[in-house]
Amino acid sequence: MRGCRHTDTPRIPSSPPHQAAAFPLRSAGRWNGSVCLINSRPYKRPRTAGAVLANLFSCSGAHSCRGMKTPGVIPMMTSFLGSALRGTFFLIFGLWWSLRYPLKYLRRKTNAESQPSYGVQRVEVFEGAVKAFFALAGILVEQFVPSGPHLMLYSPKTHSWTDLTHWHYTTMYLFFLLSGIVDVVSHSPLKLPLGLDRLSLSVALFMEGLLFCFHDYSNAALDQHLHTLLAFAIFAGALCVLLEVFLRDHIILECLRTSTFLLQGSWLWQIGFVLSPPWGGPGWDQTDSSNFSFLTMCFCWHYAGALIILAANAAASRCCNESCQLRFGDIDVELDCGMCIRKKGSRGALLPEGGAEEK
Repeated sequence: MRGCRHTDTPRIPSSPPHQAAAFPLRSAGRWNGSVCLINSRPYKRPRTAGAVLANLFSCSGAHSCRGMKTPGVIPMMTSFLGSALRGTFFLIFGLWWSLRYPLKYLRRKTNAESQPSYGVQRVEVFEGAVKAFFALAGILVEQFVPSGPHLMLYSPKTHSWTDLTHWHYTTMYLFFLLSGIVDVVSHSPLKLPLGLDRLSLSVALFMEGLLFCFHDYSNAALDQHLHTLLAFAIFAGALCVLLEVFLRDHIILECLRTSTFLLQGSWLWQIGFVLSPPWGGPGWDQTDSSNFSFLTMCFCWHYAGALIILAANAAASRCCNESCQLRFGDIDVELDCGMCIRKKGSRGALLPEGGAEEK
């Protein structure tokens, strides 16, 4: 096998629990008896669950798996778990927004309210806190996994940069962390300028797209093609959020932004399946031109699926808004942030869930 050489050292049939046995190479689906020497050292099989999990997290970029490159063999660019976790982050927000924004639009249309209610502001603060929490967790995972850089950017021993892929994802999470903090502070007594929360989210998305565009894919054409398609969804979402700075509470822009988040989430899962299947084995052929054509078409299917999900959730929101109103005399209880509306004739007074304010 290319990149490996046979040695005269016989294989050890078994090893103590604290030692790692030599990892036999697989050729055409079978195990052979040769030991692959990479950088003059045999590759060791991880023997503990913690080591396996660390490998899943750490192999998230072209240079994450140190010492795994062999001549003629394209390294695994992205781990399935890393892509799935990032995709889940976007899917959670996309699914939540696909329910929240249609409900907010219907409520605003029904009650003709021009000012955001206290319940809506609480939801904005909650979203910002969740966003900041996920981003901070992503930073800690990228930095402090066993194979991570541990906040070391440059190694004085090797005189080279340390795990730039981890730093790329850390930078991406950093901007989403700042966006979450701005969301929380925007609804605090500090009274930040209106639209600053949308601007911070737009900047975070632009930075994410920039990092993916200039990422080192080590001449892996399929990997680069997948992330180029992802960049289209990222920049489309960033443009929508930027327009929301000037056209706030615009239902079309909000739905379009929601669809791009759903597309990002599902496509990151697709990237994990293509480059690092969870059931093991090699990823898709990086040189097959038919894979490029199919995945481009598959990207369009993903966006169609995102639009279908958005339409279905919007229809469900409309049904819930109409059928879940409980009328008790002059009180209408609406499915919107735990608020209820008391209607007296043609005038309505907005009451918090805890009761009316004492005057």
